[in-house]
Amino acid sequence: MTQKVAVLGTGKIGEALLSGMIRAGWAPGELLVTTRRADRAAALRERYGVACVTNAEAAKTADTLILAVKPQDMSALLDELAPHVPADRLVISAAAGVPTAFFEERLAEGTPVVRVMPNTPVLVDEGMSVISAGSHATEEHLRRAEEIFNPVGKTLRVPEKHQDAATALSGSGPAYFYYLVEAMTDAGILLGLPRSQAHDLIVQSAIGAAVMLRDSGEHPVKLREAVTSPAGTTISAIRELESHGVRAALLAALEAARDRSRELAEGKS
Repeated sequence: MTQKVAVLGTGKIGEALLSGMIRAGWAPGELLVTTRRADRAAALRERYGVACVTNAEAAKTADTLILAVKPQDMSALLDELAPHVPADRLVISAAAGVPTAFFEERLAEGTPVVRVMPNTPVLVDEGMSVISAGSHATEEHLRRAEEIFNPVGKTLRVPEKHQDAATALSGSGPAYFYYLVEAMTDAGILLGLPRSQAHDLIVQSAIGAAVMLRDSGEHPVKLREAVTSPAGTTISAIRELESHGVRAALLAALEAARDRSRELAEGKS
């Protein structure tokens, strides 16, 4: 039997999932979307050929509901959906910091919930989506979530207790790399390069290093040591990074991100 999937909230992440599913072979007739604005609904219909419906219609019709609204909007959305969501619907949350228990308390008893933390590279099919099962979700429900998120990158299952750590590492992770590229580009300008050339040098170096990490299977220390010759330029730079406490700063930054994710889960503003 054909499964219908509804994406509720088609901002950047929601639309990225929608387009990824279509590229992976889902038929537009199997997909539903919801959005607040009529012009946005018209654009999605024209671009993807999907039906735009109300949240209540999506809840009644779709077998799987992907809730891709902002965390602060989730409570109001669940209040709207709860009367229309049967207990056999799979609910997938893509909202940062919101635990599966939050959904289970507001929906019909036994509703399966899967929590997913994607990151923004899903927009270019290179995302990292971390998946956790709620108390009623089965292996089948996890596989269905993976079928949706695999086309836009890679998926990884973790116990929900590790979601805050995963948010700190991969959910927020792209921002750390952008921050590093920004700083290194500024350094290139300081050393006399035009901004465009410094940017190109750093971005390609980042892409190459990431591919080597992914494809070689080598530990990052071994790859770094291959670039670090005795008394050379690289070891001089690394000495400065260590003396300025860059490693310790990264550890502290990731702990702060994890702690903030926990605060958001507790409803703290």
